Amino acid sequence: MKFVKYQATGNDFILIDNREGKIDLSQQQIVHLCDRKYGIGADGLILIEKSEAAPFNVNYYNSDGSQSLCGNGSRAAVSFAASLTLLNDKTSFIAYDGLHDAELKPSGIVHLHMNDTKAVEASHEDFFINTGSPHVIRFVKNIQAYPVFEEGKKVRYSDDFRPGGTNVNFVELLENNTLFVRTYERGVENETLSCGTGVTAAALVASTQGYTSPIKIKTLGGELSVSFKKGAHGGFTDIYLIGPAQKVFEGEIALP
Repeated sequence: MKFVKYQATGNDFILIDNREGKIDLSQQQIVHLCDRKYGIGADGLILIEKSEAAPFNVNYYNSDGSQSLCGNGSRAAVSFAASLTLLNDKTSFIAYDGLHDAELKPSGIVHLHMNDTKAVEASHEDFFINTGSPHVIRFVKNIQAYPVFEEGKKVRYSDDFRPGGTNVNFVELLENNTLFVRTYERGVENETLSCGTGVTAAALVASTQGYTSPIKIKTLGGELSVSFKKGAHGGFTDIYLIGPAQKVFEGEIALP
């Protein structure tokens, strides 16, 4: 099976052209391919497939074989789709949570249009919002030293979010309308270098703290930005996740 490896601010993905529909991966195969010792190694796997409702479909799997919307993965998918001549600069596609628009700039920066969200909810001392995937936001100090894995795992598996669990983002408020975000990702079950739906959630919640669109985001894997408008009843519209996506390498692998 041929594949291409991409990274989007350190969030890495296996991308496969499945427009002919010949590839049908089991959960066990997906887990194997994403394994960093026995497979290719990735936070997730993406199949680019045909769609009757849009130029293509982005079929995304977390490294444990579960499915959700992935913002960084969608940006990588747009870049990969461009290499398949499925778009020039602007396009649309179907993802886990429905239709998305996107624009690929000549610089390689992808502007991904996220779906509208409902208002931010309070969750004890934290906040909660769904940006295509569920996210808890906790504001912290000295984020570089914060125990993201340990504290993130506690919230992800807490009774409040059973049975599906949640992603957990730890956010430090910086000067100049900037955030530093670290994320424990559900489905990867570890901290990732960046999470697209997570930084989007962090930016929207930060607007309740006086931060204004567009908000700059720092992650361990690089920098992004999020723009948005505040909608009715506390929700958000015209949300864009903006950042790079780069091809790392391509190859072939025998399926287990």
